[in-house]
Amino acid sequence: MQIPYDKIDHSWSLFLDRDGVINHEKKDDYIHHWGEFKFYDGVLDAMKEFAKTFNRIIVVTNQRGIGRGLTQPADLDLIHENMTKEIISQGGKLDAIYVAPDINNDSPNRKPNPGMGLQAIKDFPHISPAKSIMVGNTLSDMEFGRNMGMYTVFLATTRPEVDRKDARIDACFNSLLQFARRLHLH
Repeated sequence: MQIPYDKIDHSWSLFLDRDGVINHEKKDDYIHHWGEFKFYDGVLDAMKEFAKTFNRIIVVTNQRGIGRGLTQPADLDLIHENMTKEIISQGGKLDAIYVAPDINNDSPNRKPNPGMGLQAIKDFPHISPAKSIMVGNTLSDMEFGRNMGMYTVFLATTRPEVDRKDARIDACFNSLLQFARRLHLH
């Protein structure tokens, strides 16, 4: 689907994956505590731009490290608390963060399954999937967006080998900031 950039306004919602989108991902591992969390360059500027554009900004993140007992829930809470504070202090906003600690791929909450998105719509009934964009760095994120009926944006931050012509991808950018700048070109 072609993203209708000229129609995106304050009635739209933005869904973001976390690792590999907002912050650097640890290859074959998890971000276990705040000391390991590092924003990508330009993310805080992008979040400020998004706050001016979107009605709701939601993070949906698979965190299997919790389910495996490798990451402590209190550490994850602190990561999200500090991440949110930093985003807000730079003029951005985050309305909610949904976490899937589930280990099994068939769990309804684990992306690409729509559980976290459905929870967001339950919590924010005015969110319309048809006026939502899912930004992620995996085909699982793109599939989640498709399962929810959203537009999808693929960030080539960690998986440059992914075929950008994949039918689940509506647009592709190298960074969150590049996508934020594209929103304002129309």
